[in-house]
Amino acid sequence: MTLRTRIRDRLTDGDGDLPLGLTLLCAAIAATLVFPLAWLVIEAVAVERERAVDLLFSAGTADVLVNSLLLMAGVTVASILIGVPLAYLTARTDLPFRRFWTVAAALPLVVPSYVGAFSFVSAFGPQGEFHEVLAPLGVERVPEISGLWGSILVITLYTYPYVYLTTRAALLSFDTTLLEAARTLNHGRLAAFRRVTLPTIRPAIAAGSLLAALYAVSDFGTPSIMRLPVFTRQIYVEYNAFGRDYAALLSLQLLVVVVLVLALEWAVRSDRETSGDDAGRTEDRVSLGRLRWPATLLPAGVSAFALLVPLWILGLWLVNSEAGRRPSLAFEPIQVLNSVSVSAAAAVVAALAAIPVAYFAANHDSPLAVVFERATYVGFAVPGIVLALALVYFGSGYVPWIYQTLPLLIFAYVVRFLPQAVGSARTSILQVDRRLVEAGRTLGESPTGAFRRVTFPLTRSGIVAGAALVFLTTMKELPVTLVLRPSGFDTIVTQIWRAQSTALYQYAVVPTLILLLISGLSMVVILTQEGGEEGL
Repeated sequence: MTLRTRIRDRLTDGDGDLPLGLTLLCAAIAATLVFPLAWLVIEAVAVERERAVDLLFSAGTADVLVNSLLLMAGVTVASILIGVPLAYLTARTDLPFRRFWTVAAALPLVVPSYVGAFSFVSAFGPQGEFHEVLAPLGVERVPEISGLWGSILVITLYTYPYVYLTTRAALLSFDTTLLEAARTLNHGRLAAFRRVTLPTIRPAIAAGSLLAALYAVSDFGTPSIMRLPVFTRQIYVEYNAFGRDYAALLSLQLLVVVVLVLALEWAVRSDRETSGDDAGRTEDRVSLGRLRWPATLLPAGVSAFALLVPLWILGLWLVNSEAGRRPSLAFEPIQVLNSVSVSAAAAVVAALAAIPVAYFAANHDSPLAVVFERATYVGFAVPGIVLALALVYFGSGYVPWIYQTLPLLIFAYVVRFLPQAVGSARTSILQVDRRLVEAGRTLGESPTGAFRRVTFPLTRSGIVAGAALVFLTTMKELPVTLVLRPSGFDTIVTQIWRAQSTALYQYAVVPTLILLLISGLSMVVILTQEGGEEGL
């Protein structure tokens, strides 16, 4: 028996042998994605024990931990309180202009939270634009927008769509005959929602809440602008101050928080799945009665607050763009080219890496398939600043020739956002009729040939949608870009951050508007490839 045969015998899942080449390829991809974090653990463990104890149990570290937990909890709860009602109103009621509010409520997702943060600081700060509007009316002071509560407000406005979209999708596929049965048992509308609808859509709410929580604990830009000491901001400060030991220890502590969040979400999530059977669905919508028009205040208020405030501030800065000219901060078209090219490269590489992992996970019921697919989520769950720091340690200490190069930056983007491409590709592959693939095999096609001629053409739209999503998130990524970009390689986000750091916000107007335009176009591509959303 050859070595190849013995290896294949060990890769048996009960349904047949796993393809050796594909298995090894997926294993290599998974190992490559997890590999960077090993260097962070090594760096943290190398710190002297006494110094590590002093740093981890200092008052400053405790303050950072408490602020991070409060920020994460506040954003998660607020996102649920906003996202779930919005999902219910747009999916299950006769809300006026329901299709318009469905789209408007999702649009804040394309706005980077750090853009919202400096917009809100400029609008509602002590000497902000809103204060100048109210000053003639005798209002001398407006509430502070910085710190913990300001960070919770801003991040919530740009993360609640995660809860909104997942919950709305569950409500659209919900079997409404269950509600009708509950009503026949004399359950009121509120009691029926609490006892029937809510338990059914709980997995979707938990999934969206997990994304909101991970975003909150990993966000770097908003806490930095709001002057809130949290893990991400303190890690960046220590990194720039050459406090590598403390930065590594804080990164490891943040990883523990992320793991606990994942475990909590797993415990809260119910095994009960939402029904995707159209037989039990009905187009009858809940009548809001006299509350029909007042109910529009929720989507109108939330979407206007999240979208119009940044647009208002950007418009004011554009009008006053001549004030405080500084040529060194002027926007240059090369920044757009740099952003688009590096994001496109990351999207292509992510799509290519996602195809074998998604195909393996979709077609093989094996523990290895689960492990390989879950390994791709490690980079997404890890905050960008932590991933960037791990690659800094690895690149500067072991492969200096790749440190601060474009390949390392693109690699970081792929590690960070590959799950978006994997999820989209896997969903498309699962929808392919297996009989078509089997027909191709009976006509003499090899597995690779059958994939190229049958599976790939049928899944192309899903793969393109996943690549577009990677492109969109890469365009907005801030900490990875700030830490790992090559010297002199300026992008849209670095230009925005430089203008924000110097308080010369007028230099952030043009790159921000371009970023929003590109993000909007990316969202159009995603919706076009997915064929739109049912129920709009």
